[in-house]
Amino acid sequence: MNYRIIDRDKYYRKGVYRHFTEDCKCSVSMTARINVTELVKFSKESDTKFYINFLYLLCKVLNSRDDYKMQYLWKSDELVCYDVINPTQYVFHEDTETCTPVYTTYSENYNEFYKNALSDIENAKTSREYLLDSENHPNWFDASYISMISYDSLNVELPDGYLYFLPIVNWGRYREENGRLMMPLTVRLNHAVADGFLVANIYRLLEKEITVFCGN
Repeated sequence: MNYRIIDRDKYYRKGVYRHFTEDCKCSVSMTARINVTELVKFSKESDTKFYINFLYLLCKVLNSRDDYKMQYLWKSDELVCYDVINPTQYVFHEDTETCTPVYTTYSENYNEFYKNALSDIENAKTSREYLLDSENHPNWFDASYISMISYDSLNVELPDGYLYFLPIVNWGRYREENGRLMMPLTVRLNHAVADGFLVANIYRLLEKEITVFCGN
């Protein structure tokens, strides 16, 4: 795990950063639907899991821009940008109605990521422990699939004044709308390091990556 320290005096968002870490500590959360028609088709034709394919593309998008890899280290009062961020995904256990966190290391190589993510998921299915270990996984972002519903809105709350900058991403079941498969996606980022443009940009980049990934 590597990162570089950001000089807050030279940070291109320094005015916004100061305001939203001192005057008005808050987050930006957005829910919108993305078109996953081609990714569903690709997954079926290639006999691969749609969930892992989407997770891979989400990781690729979030690692494509420094704004999405920022974090505040409260022990040293430093703003940092990680070289890479990885997904903390979750396995839901039907029998206990609980989740087990799954720490998967991101690789830009699709085949490597797919193999590792699949193995991590299968291993987590044998556990019923929560086993959240954020202290030893500082550059892992939250990526949670809500498989039970195709929702319209979702809001993730953190304690007031808590400066947590890594993305928190949720998505639900896709559903057919006007001949397309549309999936709800919720992105939460701290306003100190992101605004509406940067949050909305994730949706734009995801749909672009889906098109490229599916060969269209």
